[in-house]
Amino acid sequence: MSTNTVATRGRQATPVNLPPVSPVPGTTRVSQGTAVEMSRAATEVLAAIQVAQAVPRSIVAARAEMQESCTQLGLAQRAFYSYKRGGETISGPTIYLAQELARVWRNVQYGMKQLSVSEEAGESEIEAYAWDVQTNSRNSTTVIVSHRQYTGATPKDLTSARDIYENNANVGARRMRSAIYRILPRWFTDEAEELCRRTLAQGKSGVRFDQRVENVIADFARASITERQLADKVGGRPRTEWTTDDVVDLEILFRTLSRREIRKEDAFPPERVTGAEIRAQAQAPAAQHATPPTVQAPTPPAATARPEGDYDPELGMTIPPGVGVDPSEYAQGPA
Repeated sequence: MSTNTVATRGRQATPVNLPPVSPVPGTTRVSQGTAVEMSRAATEVLAAIQVAQAVPRSIVAARAEMQESCTQLGLAQRAFYSYKRGGETISGPTIYLAQELARVWRNVQYGMKQLSVSEEAGESEIEAYAWDVQTNSRNSTTVIVSHRQYTGATPKDLTSARDIYENNANVGARRMRSAIYRILPRWFTDEAEELCRRTLAQGKSGVRFDQRVENVIADFARASITERQLADKVGGRPRTEWTTDDVVDLEILFRTLSRREIRKEDAFPPERVTGAEIRAQAQAPAAQHATPPTVQAPTPPAATARPEGDYDPELGMTIPPGVGVDPSEYAQGPA
């Protein structure tokens, strides 16, 4: 405790006890590299704002460029994802379409930052953001990503640096896509998705619809997915009743599987076996091992004994006396 003296007019000074005051902590020392990076980041933000104000976007030009991009089959084929979860089909635009729309909209910055990685806690902290520099509209999301992959009933812990990075990048890309769509006008993104679907419906130039059906069945066959599973996916209709929308949805699903965004088990659950099929399979082995019924061979007619001493013209001999046998036995010759 420190003692200070307080003096009042006409009175004797009395000591006052005051609590000790902690010294003001000094400012944390910043390295030269950190200071340069902070200055550069601040300067870059100011420069981006100045450029956006000096060269604002043209909505007419952005829309025309968007329409041109969405008529390209290469972009349309990568514009959507589709998979099934809990009996419900989940679909939507991919990060590839979001990045293209941000590019043609102009004056948009987006990205993903890995803020921290903790191997002890088994999790990472990621920030995904999108910023319209011209209108100063910004959306960001911070998410904690577990170093665990749910590929089945039992989760798998990720230990290698590559697996952790790929898992973080996958989660961060989905958050970044959502951030981009939150700052873009809804009419702009809706029109782009509609144009991409129209481009997919038209398909590749010169390819007939029946050939597209054959191609999509062959593509899934290479992934050990049967035509029956595809029919169940489009509502139980056979291939002869598939529509253009059905084929487009199957093509989107195949590309989603090819990009390993979902597992085959999630998109195509195991086929259900009917009771009739189970009974047929149970009866098949029994039928194979059953003893075939014995067929009674026809009894040959009894041979007519020839009288003794009778001459047989076929044998060219006379049957000896006292022998009444079937003449066919003589055809074997002597014993």
